[in-house]
Amino acid sequence: MTLQTLNTGLFKLDGGAMFGVVPKPIWQKLNPADEQNRCTWAMRCLLYEQGNQLLLVDTGIGNKQDAKFFGHYDLHGDATLRDSVHKAGYAETDITDVLLTHLHFDHVGGAVRRDGDRLTPVFSNAIYWTHPLHWNWAIKPNPREKASFLNENIMPLQESGQLKFLTENPFPFAEIDLIYVDGHTEKMTLPKFHVNGRTIVYMADLIPSSAHVPLPYVMSYDVRPLLTMDEKTRLLQQAADENWILVFEHDPITEAATVEMTEKGIRIREKGKLIELI
Repeated sequence: MTLQTLNTGLFKLDGGAMFGVVPKPIWQKLNPADEQNRCTWAMRCLLYEQGNQLLLVDTGIGNKQDAKFFGHYDLHGDATLRDSVHKAGYAETDITDVLLTHLHFDHVGGAVRRDGDRLTPVFSNAIYWTHPLHWNWAIKPNPREKASFLNENIMPLQESGQLKFLTENPFPFAEIDLIYVDGHTEKMTLPKFHVNGRTIVYMADLIPSSAHVPLPYVMSYDVRPLLTMDEKTRLLQQAADENWILVFEHDPITEAATVEMTEKGIRIREKGKLIELI
């Protein structure tokens, strides 16, 4: 049983959108912005091996969109999903399952590649998992999220026959608990792992970085921000009480952290690489 992070590159998003109501003079100290007010963010995935099963959690942004699309996000860094899978000692064909926390382009884009005029799943032997209510939410998007749900990232998974829905099919990792949250988007899925006596939760976009641990730090992208705060409150309290390790998908520096209750509320206690904290 092994669990490791995979880096898939860096990109930029508007700092104001990422930090919501928090004023720029405060968040600027946490993640400095460029001249276009954009901050650098990671697209960090997880790879979990259990027996003959190899699970990938999220897939980054991929590389099949055009230069105009990528120009908005300034992809940079040397890491790619393909290279990171290979550096971990595996091939794309070794992946048996892909859990998509949600279907926004920076989480699902790397699941599908362009072969000439065809769009095909990158992991040809894998089952792709998503929540059925989130799938319905994504294929009939609301105006707020429409730009984040791209058909070319989503429909090829269903058309390939490799897509299965959580809650409707047995998830083949009984030792992984799945937490469903609805503040960021409908039925986002957070996997909770139990490794070496530790509990590790992949935070996806509920708490995208260590800077987002304080309760008011909620992204403007969230469709239900007050619900996000409630979900953060419950999860962070349990994480502090039970000494969970939280893995941050978008933090450009900090992979993972534990948290504790302080006089100012829940704050980071210890942070570092996931392998150092387990």
